[in-house]
Amino acid sequence: MSVEPAQLDGKTAWITGASRGIGAALARETAARGAAVILSGRDTARLKEVAGELPGNALVLPFDVRDTDAMHEATRAATSWRSGVDLFVANAGVSQRSAALETAPQVYRDIIEIDLIAQIAATQALLPHMASRGEGRLVFISSIAGKVGVPLRTAYCAAKHGLIGYADALRAELSQSGVSVHVVCPGSVATDVSRNALQADGSRRGVSDKAIDGGLPPGEAAREMLDAILRGEREIIVARGFEQAMGETRRTPEALLDQVAAMVASGYMDRLKADR
Repeated sequence: MSVEPAQLDGKTAWITGASRGIGAALARETAARGAAVILSGRDTARLKEVAGELPGNALVLPFDVRDTDAMHEATRAATSWRSGVDLFVANAGVSQRSAALETAPQVYRDIIEIDLIAQIAATQALLPHMASRGEGRLVFISSIAGKVGVPLRTAYCAAKHGLIGYADALRAELSQSGVSVHVVCPGSVATDVSRNALQADGSRRGVSDKAIDGGLPPGEAAREMLDAILRGEREIIVARGFEQAMGETRRTPEALLDQVAAMVASGYMDRLKADR
């Protein structure tokens, strides 16, 4: 059952990678549930098109996630718009289709920079804002490939596994703050992710996969994601068939997430700081 749209009334959602695919679908879904939406990405024209489709207030803040200065400028604009950012979705990213033996080192650098380092940098820039308010939701769009190593995606898997590691540790640190952290692991969703994937030499692939073309419609995936986020789920698998089975096999047990959060509640971080 879907969560009532009123749950996001008066809230502001900021979504990166919002010009297409999952990001655009999440923008539409959060807006349909009452949120004002901030859309970021590199394609200004497409961001404006998506913003024009939304029923409520929207702000377009285009920037390249690798441009630190532009990212900080966008963060200042986002946090000063309306009453601040209530929901942040780190969705920007690029995939890969190339064998490790053939892949240039720069492809690893580029994918890890975009899919991991830039997502961490954007979160770190926003973190003081959310922590000072004592509320908010941070959402990281990882992948089933962030739980399971998938052939032809060694760089992508490395980045997406790393994003989950960062999110899990951050969740524990923030567990007493009122800020929640959610990891979303989609399987195949019918987007341009495969067409835009990097090949061994760093060039754009330009063609899609049958699995991607037959994947979940982006709108359906976005609804599942947002329902789970608003229910407070910490690790969210959005997939079907064998991809869902793989994700569930590697799902982090709730008891383990609770155990790590309990370490913080018991003063673990304060004790460690005092030992320095």
